[in-house]
Amino acid sequence: MKIVKRTRRTIYFVLGWLFLSLGIIGIFLPLLPTTPFLLLTAFFFARSSIRWHKWLLAQPHMGPLILDWQKHGVIRTRAKIMATVLMVPLVSISLFFGDVPLYAKVSAAVVCSCVLAFIWTRPSARD
Repeated sequence: MKIVKRTRRTIYFVLGWLFLSLGIIGIFLPLLPTTPFLLLTAFFFARSSIRWHKWLLAQPHMGPLILDWQKHGVIRTRAKIMATVLMVPLVSISLFFGDVPLYAKVSAAVVCSCVLAFIWTRPSARD
């Protein structure tokens, strides 16, 4: 039983670091969303390492946003605006000026639209 628990914690810890890495990469790549990866990081760190979960929540730029989501399901208006301001131009540039197949352009537009729809339909403030 202990070996199963230890193995699960190890897998969760590795997944936490994987999603943190993807979230950091997502800061620089417009089609890779940062926020969902950071939320997954918080989920996996909470189940594998209290120390790293506390570290993540203590980060001045990420911690408060993650806590808002975990406790209240809230995405702050400023975060919504920043996501939109960054995603729309970057995705638009790649759609109009990128030399990629039509299916890739359509996929990028659909993913971007779905992510923005999800973000903007979440509450902006605590009840």
